[in-house]
Order: sequence, then C-alpha cells, then structure tokens
Amino acid sequence: MDAMTVFADVHNEMDIAREEIFGPVLVLISYETDAEAANLANDYPYGLQAYVFSRERERALRLADRLHAGSILVNTIRPDLLAPFGGVKQSGLGREFGLFGLESFLEPKSMIVE
Repeated sequence: MDAMTVFADVHNEMDIAREEIFGPVLVLISYETDAEAANLANDYPYGLQAYVFSRERERALRLADRLHAGSILVNTIRPDLLAPFGGVKQSGLGREFGLFGLESFLEPKSMIVE
C-alpha cells in the first residue's frame, strides 16, 4: 500500500483546502449537515472531480446532485473511461471522451439564405 498524507482539522479558508494538490493527499473538513457539506465543497475555485461515499445510496445521490464538478463518483473511486471527462470553474470547461468530447472538435456554422 502506498503512503498517503492526511490533513485533519482543516477549515475551508486554509490554503491546503483551497488549492489543487496532486499526490496522495487527503484533506478532512468536518460538517454537520449534507447542505453544509455541499456548500463547503462548492466553495472552491476548482471543479474537476468529486467523490461522495455513504452507506445510504439515495442520500449520496442527493448530495452528488448538488455538487459543482465535471465528474462525480458515488461510492467508487473508479471512473467510467467512456464517460465524458472535464471540469468546471477554474478546472476548465472542455470535455474529453464521449459525444461531448467529439463536439469540441466541431465548428458550428450558420448560413442564412433569402
């Protein structure tokens, strides 16, 4: 098993919670309600991918529906490699894979003829 660094007792205003960190890093931020969890997750300048884990599948789906991210994985860490992939906010607006990925290579053209 690879090592991972875990940061606990983090607040959403801290740099470690607000910056994209690539590597085996986990930041823990406590919350009281699902609404607060969604607000904390969405109060972030990036939105590439989000994860929701819960023993209650319907609860996880409700929370996932409220998140602003390009991809949201519920009770899994394995993405569907055929699904469109891309971010929102400062993580970018384009998509790769699937129909949405193909559309990024198309250039719409309008012709109006009288």
